[in-house]
Amino acid sequence: MNNLRTTDLLHWLESHFSTQNIKLIPLTGDAGFRRYFRFDYQNQSYIAVDAPVKLSNNQAFVDVQNILQVVDVNVPNILAADLKNGFLCLSDFGDTVLADRLSNENMQQHYAKAIIELNKMLRCKTALVAKLPDYNEQFIHTELAIFSEWLLDKHLEIYLTADEKLDLNACFEFLVSAIVEQPKVFMHRDYHSRNIMLLDNDKLGIIDFQDAVQGPVIYDLVSLLRDCYVRWPNELITPLMENYRQQVQSFIPDENITKEKWQYWFDLTGLQRHIKASGIFARLHHRDNKSGYLADIPLTLAYIQDVSAQYDKLSFLHELVTQRVIPALKKLT
Repeated sequence: MNNLRTTDLLHWLESHFSTQNIKLIPLTGDAGFRRYFRFDYQNQSYIAVDAPVKLSNNQAFVDVQNILQVVDVNVPNILAADLKNGFLCLSDFGDTVLADRLSNENMQQHYAKAIIELNKMLRCKTALVAKLPDYNEQFIHTELAIFSEWLLDKHLEIYLTADEKLDLNACFEFLVSAIVEQPKVFMHRDYHSRNIMLLDNDKLGIIDFQDAVQGPVIYDLVSLLRDCYVRWPNELITPLMENYRQQVQSFIPDENITKEKWQYWFDLTGLQRHIKASGIFARLHHRDNKSGYLADIPLTLAYIQDVSAQYDKLSFLHELVTQRVIPALKKLT
């Protein structure tokens, strides 16, 4: 199947560029079902994407790319698209993922630039953002259910009683309430250092935005600062949090965003993301044969453990992760 699609992709590209000299070089993919290739044509490098229609939301990629370009977010140019067959040709941002260049010494400098891009996203046209999927209560609960189904049940064989399920759901409701009370804006939904490219001119390029929604104002910030793949000291995170709080307050003057409210939103929105991510990492292993993400589960659990300890209403979640989930995971490794 892949070989046939690769041949079709190659023929499509050759037809578009009017040449038969294109050679596709496979690139490492992401957690989705898309495949990426690099090729050169007339001393210019391009990215070809094989995104099967039944498994990829290619129209969303095109739509969101248009939304972001309008506000001057640096996203790949779409040079050609065959949405019927799931083929795309994009400009090439190179190989340098921001995650590979970060250190405690330069993190704030790079992340300040990433927050500038978030500020641009705040200004995406309201009418266009309104057409994106709504990150509502049902959406959030669907994501949280991944934790129970894939990490607890499938991966760790931890089966909750009916009462325990009610206790866990009460914790989830607490998180959901903190998320849905926030102003909704354009939300990238996977804004972290592996989805930000460091370009030759030291600018940032933003990728993997096709799952964007209209969602809580702090979600992308917490995705960035409480990255599922790397943990930064609070003393580096706090100034960046405050910087963006002030930017958001200026953008939404009618909303009284105190430091305390901002921290509350940050904690609980991040917690929801880490709960979801831990389940997704288990699902990638069991369903998609992508076992590399298992190594990222411990960090997400550490976040969950630390944040849940700070809120009384999350005591059941804290005890579950501390006393059962983490020990069960350690037995598997």
